[in-house]
Amino acid sequence: MKIIFFGTPEFAVPTLEKLLSHPEFDVVAVVTQPDKRRGRGNELTPSPVKTVATARQIPVWQPSRVKKDAETLNLLEQSGADFFVVAAYGQILSQQILDLPRLGCINVHGSILPKYRGAAPIQWCLYNGETETGITTMLMDAGMDTGAMLLKAYTPIHILDNAYELAARLSTLGADLLIETLLQLASQAIAPVPQNNDEATYAPLIKKENYALDWSKTAIALHNQIRGFYPNCTATFRDRALKILATVPLDAAYTSQLSPELQQLIHNFADLSSDRRPGEIVQTVKGIGAVIQTGAGLILLREVQPAGKRPQSGWDFVNGNRLTVGEVFL
Repeated sequence: MKIIFFGTPEFAVPTLEKLLSHPEFDVVAVVTQPDKRRGRGNELTPSPVKTVATARQIPVWQPSRVKKDAETLNLLEQSGADFFVVAAYGQILSQQILDLPRLGCINVHGSILPKYRGAAPIQWCLYNGETETGITTMLMDAGMDTGAMLLKAYTPIHILDNAYELAARLSTLGADLLIETLLQLASQAIAPVPQNNDEATYAPLIKKENYALDWSKTAIALHNQIRGFYPNCTATFRDRALKILATVPLDAAYTSQLSPELQQLIHNFADLSSDRRPGEIVQTVKGIGAVIQTGAGLILLREVQPAGKRPQSGWDFVNGNRLTVGEVFL
């Protein structure tokens, strides 16, 4: 079966690699976003998907707007593809494009639809404290992730998972599910199931204001924000910006998912008075990090990144900056 693959970030790479290694599929071209300038040198950098395709000598097309690019539209039309496969491409496909492949356009979406339609399903499911997510393959239509569903695969979410770790797990899950989906579609073994729009929720693009931390929120809400929008959530400490990369909510509800060391920490702080200000350092724990008061509950800083420096453990930050009880994060 002839495939054209649409994808851009690291999340899409396992799906592309799985297609390239499978004897039933011939990936005739890859469509990905244009190279972007990145890093201190501001050098043009190819997408992870382009890097893989180029190494395998697969033709790569990079229109800035695929719906409006006459050359790419002509190439797609002339390809004779059986399927278009889309995994985190980053552009919306027009109905004209969706109608081109013989057997349809298949999307690998990082949620259990109809929940978390949209651009950032992994981030928002963590932000909202979900305990399970997964992958849905679907037949694409002109809507935003509204097409009929094909297959689903599930994975639990651990309390310490962040968006990067969960995306890596889902990308592998999605690659396997995509292969199964294509094979079953080709043999007419799948009956597409329409989505229930009444159950739909949305996962919009993340904005800069989503990264700002408000210590008056609960410990679990802050923890979910930090891991959901990893690695970009920011606080202010001693009048300087500080990225908060990893935390632990010190709440007995999550004890079973934590190491014995962290379980003991929860036990030690169980009876501590909560009459401190949100953002205030309650205690520093040797070898671990700082414990912070929130609007409800305590949170442990496991990893941070001061402005202009590399990420460091919570304890290295405490030790290197001589943090003291009573100081406040803003």
